[in-house]
Amino acid sequence: MKTLRTLLILAMCLISLHLNAQEQPELTAKDSIVKSSWIFTVGTNFVDDSGDEFGSLFDIEDSWNTVPYPSRISIGRYLKNGIGLEAIATYNKYKEGKVVDNQINTEDIDYLGLDFRLSYDLNMILGETGFFDPYVGVGAGYADANNQGRGTYNAILGFRTWFSEHWGLDFSSTGKWTMNTENSSNHIQHAVGLAYRFATEKGLSRKGEEKKALLDEIEKEQQRIQDSIAEQQRAEEEARLLAERLKREKEAAELAAAEKAKKEAQEARRAKIRSDIESLGNVFFSLNSSYLTRRDKQVLDQLAQILTDNPSLIIKIEGHTDSRGSDHYNQWLSERRAKRTWEYIVGKGVSEDKVLNEGFGESRLKNECDDNTPCSEEKHSKNRRSEFIIQALD
Repeated sequence: MKTLRTLLILAMCLISLHLNAQEQPELTAKDSIVKSSWIFTVGTNFVDDSGDEFGSLFDIEDSWNTVPYPSRISIGRYLKNGIGLEAIATYNKYKEGKVVDNQINTEDIDYLGLDFRLSYDLNMILGETGFFDPYVGVGAGYADANNQGRGTYNAILGFRTWFSEHWGLDFSSTGKWTMNTENSSNHIQHAVGLAYRFATEKGLSRKGEEKKALLDEIEKEQQRIQDSIAEQQRAEEEARLLAERLKREKEAAELAAAEKAKKEAQEARRAKIRSDIESLGNVFFSLNSSYLTRRDKQVLDQLAQILTDNPSLIIKIEGHTDSRGSDHYNQWLSERRAKRTWEYIVGKGVSEDKVLNEGFGESRLKNECDDNTPCSEEKHSKNRRSEFIIQALD
């Protein structure tokens, strides 16, 4: 009876989940939008400073000025609240024969502009419109136009169209009203450019957020059903899991005991090897000498035997000198001492890759006997040595 009841509950839950899956919406890429970003654009601009620019907006032939190469760059930061801050630099040239300030221009004249603007993304009001991203803005700038410098108040209308997450096109028109009406006039600047969007932070559109809220509710209901199923399954599983856990714990305890014993034996072996090498001491040399004495060779014979008996053991022979003599000479002598020690051990049949050697000159003195401290010969002799340093030991 209990099993039958469980199967009936499970069947009803599966039917409910299936119906919910059929009815629930899905979040798609269209529901994900860029909330904030940096945008860099490069493109071209068209200036209409004919004197009737607001009356004849499309008098392109007679009034619009441009140059045949990229002439506009901008960089801007656009925030989650729809506000954008942007800096724009433009270059243009009033062409000979065009109408400028209601007169026929008689020569080519450079146009330079630097503008700062505050814009607002209209999609914050209209809702997301897919690839179409309109905006309006206001700002201020400075233009050197028709050989006249002028500050300007700006009003902007434009839109961007995105053909990927990062790349798009930017179209805008900017009305520029001069701050000094005595010697300069108003003008219009149109622009088109390639836009690159980076450092983006993405989020859901309003429609996407509504979908997500609905999905969250559906997920909670599904979770409630699944939790009830899981609770019953847990009750049935606990006894079996407890038995398995006790069995595993017993096996783990036995394995841990064996592993501990093995590690203790290995550590004891390593400790003995370290102790044996430390008990050998160092090989000491006479002043300005790299030759090994009979006592030194006895020490090295024992070291070679330790290396032979322990295949995983790798040591490094470090050669040293006292402080007397030049740094260059002592470096050479320490390398010679290390090499002589290495050659002797290798000569005893020890593999070369088990023994490294390096000289350190007078850089690692064992006592205070440096170039500025007088010392007895006995103290200096403590520094003329080859030391054995364990590099690897399994």
